[in-house]
Amino acid sequence: MRIELSRFRVLPGKAERVDAWLQMLNDRMPETLATLEREEMQFEVIFREVIGDDQFLTWVSVQGEAGADVETSPHEVDHLHLEFWRECIDETHGRHDAQPQVVMVPPRVAAAMNW
Repeated sequence: MRIELSRFRVLPGKAERVDAWLQMLNDRMPETLATLEREEMQFEVIFREVIGDDQFLTWVSVQGEAGADVETSPHEVDHLHLEFWRECIDETHGRHDAQPQVVMVPPRVAAAMNW
């Protein structure tokens, strides 16, 4: 399993676009959830944070090692995600990853996740 916590800076002036994108994911949740199977994504959560004048999006996810990459997805919602990413994520700021140090998963949850 891959366990990730990654934070990305949103480009200045893109707050309204972030609002629209997050709303789109929520509005199209059945489609969004359907994309997770091919990625072997057990779960994914997106957090939004404001620090000073900057906005950040943080992803927390647990994914199987053999999951397909979002770049290869045939799903429209994934294509919209990639379009948003190219438009709104500040690639020059870099990706900030935290490394898991302790993973605590109750046996019933691990069994449900086929872990």
